[in-house]
This record gives sequence, structure tokens and C-alpha cells, in this order.
Amino acid sequence: MASYDVIFIGGGPAGYIGAIRAAQLGMSVAVVEKEGLGGTCVLWGCIPAKALLEAASLATKVSKAKDFGITVGDVKLDYGVAMKRSRAVSTQNSKGVEYLFKKNKISWIKGTAKITGKNSITVKADGKDEKHDAKKAIVISTGSRVKGLPQIGLELNKTTVISSDEALILEQAPKTMAIIGAGAVGCEFADVFSAFGTQVSLIEVLPGILPLEDADCSTELTRSFKKRKIDVLSGAKVSNVKVGKSSVTMSVEVGGKKQDLEVEKVLVAAGRAPVIDDIGIKELGVQLTDRGFIKINERMETSVKGIYAIGDVAGPPMLAHKGQREGVVFAEFLAGQQHVHKVNYGNIPSATYCHPEVASIGLTEAQVKEKKIDYKVGKFPFSANGRARTSGDTEGFVKIIRDAKYGEILGAHIIGAHATEMIHELAVARENEFTVEEVDLAIHAHPTMSEAVAQAALDSMGKVLDA
Repeated sequence: MASYDVIFIGGGPAGYIGAIRAAQLGMSVAVVEKEGLGGTCVLWGCIPAKALLEAASLATKVSKAKDFGITVGDVKLDYGVAMKRSRAVSTQNSKGVEYLFKKNKISWIKGTAKITGKNSITVKADGKDEKHDAKKAIVISTGSRVKGLPQIGLELNKTTVISSDEALILEQAPKTMAIIGAGAVGCEFADVFSAFGTQVSLIEVLPGILPLEDADCSTELTRSFKKRKIDVLSGAKVSNVKVGKSSVTMSVEVGGKKQDLEVEKVLVAAGRAPVIDDIGIKELGVQLTDRGFIKINERMETSVKGIYAIGDVAGPPMLAHKGQREGVVFAEFLAGQQHVHKVNYGNIPSATYCHPEVASIGLTEAQVKEKKIDYKVGKFPFSANGRARTSGDTEGFVKIIRDAKYGEILGAHIIGAHATEMIHELAVARENEFTVEEVDLAIHAHPTMSEAVAQAALDSMGKVLDA
């Protein structure tokens, strides 16, 4: 039996960052993780998926090389090779977390944990049980898992009905694929498989793809996907699903018109579920939210003293960077630091890495209307941006929604090349309560894509210069 100040159950982004910050603050720390360190993000999500998206982007750029005066020979696409590279990148990142654990003297306990009391856990590894205690805190950072849609006949079978996990280890791209769910994961995999030659049908039950994003971004991405021959079916109803050994058939109804669809594979990308089973929280009486996540307060405390929760398991938005910040805030509160900057859940950026990329911060225009706020919109297209023209990345725009009276940035939405990098200027602006006037005062280098941010800010004030 070993004793620590803090034990984290789960070594994903929330757990490993929380562990490092706790160690920096002088605490003895252990992390229980049965798989490689880094969790879903590093092993089965963010990192390998983005490696595949880079491959997809390169494939698309090569197809346009002639426009830039570069002639290439026959281009052959091999998803298997791209997949193996993505796995290697994933492994490299996981090894990087291992190094950080050694550097910060954090113990990695390999196995699965169950909380047996407010200060103790049992870890099962190689068929043996070992007990450990935490003097200050046990932190649940077990993350989330993929889920199927058994209610419509799409239970995951890992062959013809797959999740993002299986998509990341396919040896080759299928000829046809239906993707159920057009959130960030669905749109990213639609991008990847389309680039590698798959005929993709992207199916979403809600009226538009990327339903959590601003409607203008959803419309622009739909237009772009359709130009690439991705069949976008939003406002769809799926029925008559029949799962075979080598294909899946279904009926898809959109706008009163029904069509039959047969595909080699169905990728279910319709949400994730928290990993809370068999970790002991039920026995201890840890409260859950109405949606089945662990209920926490601003200090990441659960309803049971000494037990905390961070990351996906503590509820949406289920984003790695949200979990990482929760880990830092938890550690600083536990260490008794003064003036801890609490998690600002209203200012967490969203990023979708398909092409064109989509990124946002704050409220959508529909949410602003719902709140009955008097607002103005500024918008600037990349087609009018010099750097975008030089690179051939003219799709999309920057959209800034400001308070009509004071110029406060209520929300910002970018669709276009490098959107996921550019959004942070506006995240910093909102966190520091800058107005659109103050964004404009910052001189933006020319020519850059980021000039579109400044021009959108000017447009919201009726003073746009370049359009």
C-alpha cells in the first residue's frame, strides 16, 4: 500500500495536467491509468485524428498543385499509411506524457481503480489487487467513451458499424461510408475519408451540420462539403436499418423525401458517454447530473467530501482544453492558493479541424437573439484577404457579434484556413473584456489571415476598410 496526497483516476488531458500542476505545487501525486498516458485525446481522439486531417489536407493540396506551377505524377492515396503515421504520432505524444511524469516525480499506477472510501482506492492489475490512499483528494478523471445508436439499429459491431476508435485503425478507406452525426467528430471524419476517395454521406438529425456552431458557419461548411461531393443530409430521419456482414442498408428521409442507402461502413459519431461504471461512485453516493455526468462545484468538488471530478466525466463541453483547465484550477484550490482564476465556462473555444476549419468563442447569433441583447454583426470574407488569395484559401469568413452599446465581444466565429489558430486572439480579447475598438487598435501584420479579424471588428462598427 502506498500513500499520496492526491490520486487521479484516469490519465487523459484533465488527469495528467491536473497531476502535473499538483506536483508543481508540492504534492505527492499518483495517476491510475490502464492504457497509455494521454487518454482518449492522445490515443483515440484529438491527436491521431488531426494527423489524419493533415494527410487529408496534403492530399487536397497536391490535387491543386498545378495551379501553383507544380506538376506532379500520378497521385496514389493510401489510408493505411496515413493511419500508421497517425498511430506513431499518438505514441510519441503518449511517451511525452510519460517523460513529464518522471520529470515531476508523478507515480503511474497501471491498472483499473475503484474508490473504496473517501481516501482510498483499490487498483486491479494483472489479476491482483493493491490498495492505495490519498490524504487530500481522489480525483475522477476517467473521461468518456464512444457509444452506438441501438435505438435505431446501429449498435457498434466494430466491423460494419464502427466508432471513431475503429475509424482510426482501418487499413484502408472504404468505398462508401455513412457518418451518423455531423458534430465536430462527424465533420472531421467526413473530411478525411472524402479526401481518401470514400463516397461519404453525412447524416444529421438536426437542421444543420455543426449544430452547436453559428448557423452562418454551418451553411458555409455545408456549401464547401457539397462542392467536394460529400452528400450532406441534415434534418434527416434514419429508419429500416439492416446490418449485414459486409454492408449496411438504411432509409434516410429529408424534407419528406425518402432515399435508400447502402454503404460498406457506418461511422456513428453521435456523442459520447461518461465513464462512470464500476469505479465506486454509486456506493459512495456521488451525485450525478440529469444527463448522467458527475456533479461538481467551481472547486471541482463532488457531493462527497474528498472526492473530485474533472474533464469529460464532469460534463460538457467535452473538450480536452476544458478538462486541462479544470485540472489546473482543482490543483490550485487544493493547494490553498489565493485568487485562483476559476474556469470561465462561457469562454472556452470550440475548434473543428475539417477543411475549411471552424472555430468559435462565446455566443452564436441565435443565442444573442434569444437573450434579447441589442447587437451588431461584423463580417469579413477571406476572399477579400490578401494572404488568403496568395495561398488559395479563400473560403470562409470571420464574424464578430458585438454589444450595440458598449462594443463588448459577445461571440466570434471563424470558418476558413487556420481558423483554429486565429480564434485565440478573440479568446484573449473576451477573457480580458476588450471591446471591438481595442481589437482594432492592435496593428495586424500585413498580409496575414488575421487581418480578417481586425476587418470584422471594423465592420461591426461600420468602418470596414478592405471590403
